[in-house]
Amino acid sequence: MTHRAYRDQSPDTGATYVFAVCRGTRATRTADVTGLAGMPGGAAVRLLPSGPLTAVVQTVPAADFTDEVWQSRLSDPREIERYARAHHEVVSAAAAHGPAVPLPLATLYHDDDRARRALDDEAHRFHQVLKRIAHHAEWGVKVYEPATVPEEAEAVTVGGGREAPAAGAGLAYLNRRRGVQERREQRRERALSVAESVDAELRELAAASRRLRTHGAVPGGDGRVHVLNATYLVAEHRSEELGVLVRGLGERTGALIELTGPWVPYSFVGEV
Repeated sequence: MTHRAYRDQSPDTGATYVFAVCRGTRATRTADVTGLAGMPGGAAVRLLPSGPLTAVVQTVPAADFTDEVWQSRLSDPREIERYARAHHEVVSAAAAHGPAVPLPLATLYHDDDRARRALDDEAHRFHQVLKRIAHHAEWGVKVYEPATVPEEAEAVTVGGGREAPAAGAGLAYLNRRRGVQERREQRRERALSVAESVDAELRELAAASRRLRTHGAVPGGDGRVHVLNATYLVAEHRSEELGVLVRGLGERTGALIELTGPWVPYSFVGEV
């Protein structure tokens, strides 16, 4: 199934919005999803069976998902967050009692028949992914470099700066600056080494992992720098073991390690 804004149908009609794909109606109870609001302005969330697979869908106004409308929505952070939260709420409910393949935000089809056809065309891939993520959850791990030590004063002033600097003051300044830079580089190298060791140990426990882009310095923070941003697919029965391992790594390395989850495995449904 592909991620698309709605293009080809009259905006006065409805479109079939697909949230997730499950193994069958018994894997996702109707009561788990039909009470959810889903996308703003849409009809009731429902199940759409197609052979051994079931899609969690909703009929939505096509006018709300034209290219022009959707692009405008993407430029409004609060509005796109509202749609993303609605999407995630339905996906999470679908995954509550069994594996569910979450589809990208704004995956739509002309009607139920088109959606069923897409399920049939990609049935093999969906079955592979469902097998891969069954009884697993996604966990996020971030490792931060410790806050930098305040640098030494950059210059020496004598008599309020009105007298000439002492002999050798310029060389001393350069040496201090060089020392500051060397210590900063050493801290960075140690932090990156810790990040690699943390990732290596977590990959031993996980069924799969992905490295994500780091974000550099923490905005408005205390000078910490992000050195590892990764996500791990972990078997449910090993979740407690994961928490113990992360705490132990933090104590052993002295690094600040942030663990979040469990999440629906969005990061691993595209890998088969």
